[in-house]
Amino acid sequence: MKYLTRTIWLLSLVSLFTDLASEMLYPVMPLYLKSIGFSVVLIGILEGVAEATAGLSKGYFGQWSDRIGRRLPFVQWGYGLSALSKPMMAVLQLPWWVFLARTTDRLGKGLRTGARDALLSDETTPAFKGRVFGFHRAMDTLGAVLGPTVALFWLAARPTDYHNLFLLAFLPGVAAIFITLLVRERSRAPSGKPIQPFWASFSYWRRAPISYRRVASALLLFALFNSSDAFLLLLAKQRGLSDATVIGLYIFYNLVYAAAAFPAGHLSDRLGPRRTLATGLVLFALVYAGATLAKDPLFFGFLFGLYGLYGAASEGVSKAWLSNLCASTDTGAALGTYAGLSSLAALGASTLAGFIWFWGGPALTFALSGGIALLVALYLGLAQTEHSKA
Repeated sequence: MKYLTRTIWLLSLVSLFTDLASEMLYPVMPLYLKSIGFSVVLIGILEGVAEATAGLSKGYFGQWSDRIGRRLPFVQWGYGLSALSKPMMAVLQLPWWVFLARTTDRLGKGLRTGARDALLSDETTPAFKGRVFGFHRAMDTLGAVLGPTVALFWLAARPTDYHNLFLLAFLPGVAAIFITLLVRERSRAPSGKPIQPFWASFSYWRRAPISYRRVASALLLFALFNSSDAFLLLLAKQRGLSDATVIGLYIFYNLVYAAAAFPAGHLSDRLGPRRTLATGLVLFALVYAGATLAKDPLFFGFLFGLYGLYGAASEGVSKAWLSNLCASTDTGAALGTYAGLSSLAALGASTLAGFIWFWGGPALTFALSGGIALLVALYLGLAQTEHSKA
């Protein structure tokens, strides 16, 4: 597969190791937070603030990488911060320190995301972007399979030993940093556009093509009601499933996601991202409708499998689509702006979900998210945009 260049392989390996580190902690994070006194509402606020930190920085650093014509420094420093955040969680259990550690991790994500996605886009052509982003998502999600698996075996041998698990997660993060040193980016001309102030990180939106804004707006509406995956894990735990079963479900979800991401990208290149994304959102709605009824592990396993198919048909496909709706000199700003606004939407989504869960229960939380997903799927299924394949 000639379109998978050395740079694409290396960046995908970096994402694999980084996600291995992050996902060793993600499925146990809500369990750990509950064990140190965090309420469901506070967990929602923590996740929202963390994602907002990433959101406020993605657009800024993305357009900065366009301006100077370089992507790699942002990638290297971004992955470095995320690696540093892992052992931080093992130092203190105070709420303000937990917030600082999560914020450091998300700042690293904000620093690297726009530049990394632009680097992937720069390495290929519009005809292969679905497959390239799908391959990257597959490798990234393979790390999300390996990470929880390590956590599962660790906690089976050493129950509730979260402290040393945070230290262990530092090792694959360090491996990711070293791999970034092997990446070589192609020289490119700076965009020539002035770097906007941090508070104007999303200024690209005003000059973006209308086709970009239509697609991004629909996806952002969905993101505003798409709460953190932690709530699905909390629901499974609330329905009586053991910690090991909850982690096992998360591993299965990521395994399906990793296996389906590249085929979904290939399908997007052939049939068009519009149909692929709409199908993914319908799957999301089915999962959230079923989650309100699920009680036994087998039904939860079926739902998490569908959830993996939704992930494969959405994240990489949306990036590939949006990167084809902007000028090549604006790729970092375009993808960074969308990723940033998505993270800000996650602030509202996770915080809102926490309060709705507290006051109205999980059924209302999931019903609202599923309903919005269906509306956006209907829009994407019917709307026509420039440069989108029917």
